[in-house]
Amino acid sequence: MSLSCKMQIDCVKKQDQLLEVVQVLTEVNLTISKGYISSDARWFMDVFHVKEENGKKVTDQRIINCIQQAIGSKRIDPSKITTLTSKSYDTNLHGEPTAIEMTATDRPGLFSEISAALADLDCNIIEAHAWSHNSCLACVAYISDQSSNARIDSHRLSAIKQHLNTVLHASSTPENTSIQSPQHTDVKSIGLIRAGGREGTMTTVERRLHQLLLSAQDFDVPPLQQRACPPGISVGIDSNGEKKTQKTSVLIENCSEKGYSIVTVQCKDRRRLMFDTVCTLVDMQYVISHASVDSHGGYAFQEYFIRKIDGGALSSESEKLHAMKCLEAAVERRVCEGTRLELSANNRVGLLSDITRVLREKGLVVLRADLATKMDKCTVDITFYVRDIVGNNVDMELVKSMKREMGLIDLAVKNEKVVKSSPVVKPRFSIGDIFKSQIERLSHSLLTYM
Repeated sequence: MSLSCKMQIDCVKKQDQLLEVVQVLTEVNLTISKGYISSDARWFMDVFHVKEENGKKVTDQRIINCIQQAIGSKRIDPSKITTLTSKSYDTNLHGEPTAIEMTATDRPGLFSEISAALADLDCNIIEAHAWSHNSCLACVAYISDQSSNARIDSHRLSAIKQHLNTVLHASSTPENTSIQSPQHTDVKSIGLIRAGGREGTMTTVERRLHQLLLSAQDFDVPPLQQRACPPGISVGIDSNGEKKTQKTSVLIENCSEKGYSIVTVQCKDRRRLMFDTVCTLVDMQYVISHASVDSHGGYAFQEYFIRKIDGGALSSESEKLHAMKCLEAAVERRVCEGTRLELSANNRVGLLSDITRVLREKGLVVLRADLATKMDKCTVDITFYVRDIVGNNVDMELVKSMKREMGLIDLAVKNEKVVKSSPVVKPRFSIGDIFKSQIERLSHSLLTYM
């Protein structure tokens, strides 16, 4: 008996409709196991098979009502879908924090240096999210004044940005700079991602991290990490430096008779996978007209019929290659092969700086970080994905040493379960097979329905 819940969405077509729907489903922590998407003329039709994060069938009517509100004409209740900040930090009590975003060429200890710089500048870090991929770092942080918890004024913010830029540029030394390895370093202040509405979701922050890494060209693998595999194919490396099984395959071919480019993505299945690929296609200015997604034996198969925003298919091989590399990066940048560390501690000035200093001194590299201050402002939850400087997982004796050094901080190792991979099996029903023979009939049916 299937535990998935079938969800059908029919609505008037609008720009980026698929991204909006997938973002809502992702935000309420539903896993998309299968889906068929089609749009034509003025209508947009989706069928999703979804289940809860724990694998159970969706039975909570509040979740269903929330989805209906989010994709309908009504404004969503701010209490329904919120950012990690708004769920944890009372902005009515403490005021709205200042949001800043950073991109830089990554190096060991950089996140620790950023945390120390903000502590030295008397900034309280309320929430922070950082991703590192292909030697590029992207970070979105929410900060406030250390003494008053008030929003930081523009004059002081300018000084903070200047100081952070100095820290980030420290990696852009002549010996680290080359034509093949461009430097992308920037610090910006951005509007607060507010609680409530589409602007107030955790996926909005994650999409921004995708955009920052895309702008930093993390899809271009540094020369020292070049892999001997075709474009669009990603091969994993284990702790001994040996190649593992193929992880990601991205292929693009044109359907000239219909004016589409068909994008096929095959990789290990995981949560939020469809969100990552859809938001990247949208951010690259492609319009998704039809799509099919499925999973089997721990592997996912996705197929998208896309056009450029001006209405044409991808016209050149270089354009296809660029799109393939960007999609491969979108799939891989959330996947962390390192050890997951979960920490909980009483909030205090310089907490993140002290913790990341210990990680750096122990020779650990931060691949990903998520920090959130709880509602009472007394407790902070932090999740790190780390590995040692040569790419190995963390030794448990080292973890025990860190626990002793961190004192009262609660630290736990949570190695996430890895789905045993099986040969990639293309699902029986491919949207390519269906649309190549029936797209005209589908278009006629939609026009008749209108």
